[in-house]
Amino acid sequence: MTQSYDIDRDLREASAMTGALENYLGQSALYGSVGGGGFLALSNMPSLTVGALVMRLRRLAVLGDERQLDNTQRDKLWTIRREHDRIHAENRQPYAAKLRHEVESRLKAARQFFDECHADPKACARNYPPEVNRRTIAQEALIRMDALNIAPDDDLKALIRRTDNHLRRAANQEADFLWSAALAPAYPQDKFWWLYRQPYRPES
Repeated sequence: MTQSYDIDRDLREASAMTGALENYLGQSALYGSVGGGGFLALSNMPSLTVGALVMRLRRLAVLGDERQLDNTQRDKLWTIRREHDRIHAENRQPYAAKLRHEVESRLKAARQFFDECHADPKACARNYPPEVNRRTIAQEALIRMDALNIAPDDDLKALIRRTDNHLRRAANQEADFLWSAALAPAYPQDKFWWLYRQPYRPES
C-alpha cells in the first residue's frame, strides 16, 4: 500500500476477486490467482485470499458511508457484495476454513520480520510497510470471522498476542497514519494501531 489510494482500483480488484472466489474456495491453496492462464491471466492483480477480498469490501463500505463513493461506485460495490454474499452462503465451511488458515499463516509469516528487526534496525524500518499490510489483512479476516460468529481458538488467540507483542516492540515510535489519508476513516487507531506506528530508523 502506498500513500495514494484509488477507489476505482479497489472496486476492480474486489470485482475480479469475487469473480474467482467460488473456484478458489474449492481449492486447498491459501493464495489464489485472479483470472485464468494465457490471455485470461490478470497478472497485475493481487493474490486472491478471503482476507484480501473482505479488506476491500469493508473499507469501500466505510468510504461509502463517508460519502467518498459516487452513485456509480456505490452501485458497483452493491453488485460485488451481493455476489460475494451469495458465494459465502453456498460455501460457508470452506470460507470459514480459509479465513482461519489465512490469519494463522499471515501472523506466522511475521517471524522473519521480527528476526530482521533484532539483527538489523535499518532493515526493520525498510521492511515494515509489507508487514503493516500483512497484519492489516489478518485483522480484516478476524473482523470477518467475528461478524460470522467464528471465534478464534486458544492457539490462534495466543498467536495473535505473541505477534502483536513483537510488533509493538518493533514499531516503537508513534507516527501519522501510514496509508493514504482517504483510508483513515476505515482504519481507526484503536483497532489498527500498527498503522499509526513505525520502527525507529537509525541515522547511520
